[in-house]
Parts: sequence; structure tokens; C-alpha cells
Amino acid sequence: MKPGSTSVYPAPPMTRRVLSVIHNPRLPGRADKLSRAQGWNDPDELAARFITDVRDCSFGRAVYQITERIEVDGFPVKADGFVYEPKDYLARMGGKKAFHQPDGVDYRRLLDEFDVLRRVREGEIDEVWLFGFPYAGFYESIMAGPSAFWCNAPPLEGTGAAERRFVVMGFNYERGVGEMLEDLGHRAESILARVFAGRGEYDLFERFTRHEARDPGMAEVGTIHFAPNSERDYDWGNAKRVPSRCHTWYDYPDLEGEPRLVECSEWGGGDIRLHHLWWFRHFPHFEGSSGDVLNDWWSYVIDPNHVP
Repeated sequence: MKPGSTSVYPAPPMTRRVLSVIHNPRLPGRADKLSRAQGWNDPDELAARFITDVRDCSFGRAVYQITERIEVDGFPVKADGFVYEPKDYLARMGGKKAFHQPDGVDYRRLLDEFDVLRRVREGEIDEVWLFGFPYAGFYESIMAGPSAFWCNAPPLEGTGAAERRFVVMGFNYERGVGEMLEDLGHRAESILARVFAGRGEYDLFERFTRHEARDPGMAEVGTIHFAPNSERDYDWGNAKRVPSRCHTWYDYPDLEGEPRLVECSEWGGGDIRLHHLWWFRHFPHFEGSSGDVLNDWWSYVIDPNHVP
């Protein structure tokens, strides 16, 4: 154990209350909603599978509960006031017309529409999940609240009335749970980079993310895009064997140990979901601290109010 480290027993579960907002408009002259008409995924099934996966890969630390579900029969308003109509959107999906630019949604309007700042302030919810379709205009994640910082997107200004930081996730129900885990992965990368910023040789997240392409002979767990042996983005199916010390992270904060050869069979042979679950399972998830950093990285990822 490193000097200054305290208890390394598994941390207890941390429950986070979620407002789920699903934009899933009905199509004119049809009973079908957009998701079913296009043959895309059921957003409620995606949410349930994501909740299970996050709980499992965090060793029970991160427990999400959807405390309110709102389904919207319509398209969200873009930042410049533009709103798709169903026929127009389907024409664009069919390649007959380009999608509207700028693509970004009006987040402040959404937060006001669903009274989010008050709900966060009063402890009714801890974060928001937006489910939409291709070109809905959602960031994968964005942070709001007082002293919000970069979370794979610029912070949402003017949201200090929430009195707590919170994250708005943007999920695309055309995609699967693997892509939802990737959204969470980029959120984690942003938040943990902030936690360890300025620590130099003590930047353990930089060490965690080392991979062969960037750090030859020094691979550890890698990033959400790069497995230990990846040669390019999303190269999770590479069979090349490289030395890695990824296994030592299961014993955090004791990171001693010799490297061993690893390849893609360890993280699912190229499957996006399996790789991301493998990556998250290496996150420290213990009680106590090492110096002034918690031994439970999920505390920071799930609740950004723990970040100094």
C-alpha cells in the first residue's frame, strides 16, 4: 500500500436519481413512434440494460434509478430555434436533404421546460438522461451547475441556480448500450483528468490510460477508444500481444507488479460493449483515500460535486 493510503475495502453503493426525457415523436398517419418506425432500439430497454451494466462494472458502486420518465411527442428545439417536422426529418434521414446546422439543441430551454434546476437544487434528481435520434443535437455529456467544467462538452453557463453540479447525458436510441457506455467513458475521462490535473508524476489517471501506441512498452489499461494494444481509434479487436500492467489496477492503490502479454480476447475481441465494461472494471472502487484523492474513482464520475 502506498504511503498515505487508507482503507481499501469496497466502497458502498451510491444511488443516483435520474430524470429520463425521451423525444420519440409519433409519425403522421401512423401509430408508430419514430424509434419503432425506423427499426431502432427501445429507449426504455436501453436504459434498463445500461443501468445493469454500470452497476455491474462498478462492482455495485454506481446505482442509477430513474425516478421520473417523460416521453415527448415531438422534436427538441435547436439553439437557433429550428424544430424538425416528422416528414422533413424522415426526408433528411433518407438522404433527400442535409440535416439542419447548427445541430446543437437549446439546453437552457430543455432545463427550463422540465424544471431541472429546481429539481436538482431540492434533491429530487441528480442528473438528466436525454434520449433521442440521430441529429437530435445532444452532446454525449455536458455538465451544469455552479463551477461546472468541461465534461466532453463546454460547461452549461448560467445554471448556478441548481446549487449543485450535475451532468446531462445525451443518448441516441439508434445506437446500443455499448455506445451509451462510451458516452459515460468520455464523461469519466473528462472528470478524472480534472481530478488529477497538475499532479505530474502522481497523475494516476494518465498512468491508467497508457497504451502501446502512445507509450511503447508502458501500456496499462488504455482509454475508452484505445485498448492496451490498439493502433488507432476504436481498434478493440487487435490480436497483437503487447506487455501491459492492466491487471495491477485490481489491487489499487498497490500498483506494483510485472507486465504480462495481453490481446483483444481479454476485452471481448472487438465488441464495443465488452471492451468498455472491461475498461470500467479496472477503475478503483474502494473506501478511503490515497493522499487527497479518493480510492473510489466512481465517486467523482457519478457525482462531480466530489471534484475540487
